[in-house]
Amino acid sequence: MKLLSVIVPCYNEEETVADFYAELIKNKPFFEEKELDYEIIYIDDGSKDGTVAEIKKLHERDERVHMVSFSRNFGKEAAMYAGFEQAKGEYVVTMDVDLQDPPSLLPEMFSHIEAGYDSVATRRVSRKGEPPIRSFFARLFYRLMHKISKTEIVDGARDYRLMTRQMVDAILSVKEYNRFTKGIYGWVGFRTKWLEFENVERKKGETKWSFWKLFAYSLEGIMAFSTAPLAFASIMGILFCALAFVMIIVIIVKTLAFGDPTSGWPSMICILCLISGVQLFCMGIIGQYLAKAYMEVKERPIYICKEKI
Repeated sequence: MKLLSVIVPCYNEEETVADFYAELIKNKPFFEEKELDYEIIYIDDGSKDGTVAEIKKLHERDERVHMVSFSRNFGKEAAMYAGFEQAKGEYVVTMDVDLQDPPSLLPEMFSHIEAGYDSVATRRVSRKGEPPIRSFFARLFYRLMHKISKTEIVDGARDYRLMTRQMVDAILSVKEYNRFTKGIYGWVGFRTKWLEFENVERKKGETKWSFWKLFAYSLEGIMAFSTAPLAFASIMGILFCALAFVMIIVIIVKTLAFGDPTSGWPSMICILCLISGVQLFCMGIIGQYLAKAYMEVKERPIYICKEKI
């Protein structure tokens, strides 16, 4: 029998761990039909509630349930990477524990793998239940990435993805510390089938992704898969140099031809504030890239395992 590895990142999800397991094993007849064995790898991302205890209860009932528990919260990207490292299956799927990634899609996803695809990815066609401001900025982010990056990142893409062993091994070969897995999927390539589904709202608990966390995560993606911000900083520098040169010529001509004195200090202060702001903004862009390079050079581990079952 071939093995399907199900990777499930968790952070303070004691209410949903058992529900996810119950929904997943509803596919058991399908697994038996396809002669598929399965393993469920819960990645505890340093939870502070009873998530670990709930996973251990499931492990006592079903030896196919495994767990990797981090020493602290390292983030979802680290959790997915840990899952890829622990997965032993010929097929690997990543899913959210909150059931916003419906396990009922697995049979259809597997049929496309059998048809010759290397991965089957999912994307939401609606953002029902999300705050409008978050939906607006999410769509803006994907449009921006489409324009500034050569890596394909599809609007509404979820982390819910079924992959072959070959693709998982390719992802594991990308060992960078600052990870943006949605971009890594596109960067490694392989033939991908996209499945669309309506947004499913979380049944229990609360999302761990605040607006500002999502904003920081989007910056991670931009820095990881595009150098366009650096080009933007350079263009801004050139434009302001050209503007300053033109303004110097205008002031000299006005003074010589018309005896018109230059404007007073308020306009000068405004110009200084504008140019200083642009300079700081461009320095911030460069600083972000330097910070990412700094973290890569340190070669710290992506995660630290505290307990494993």
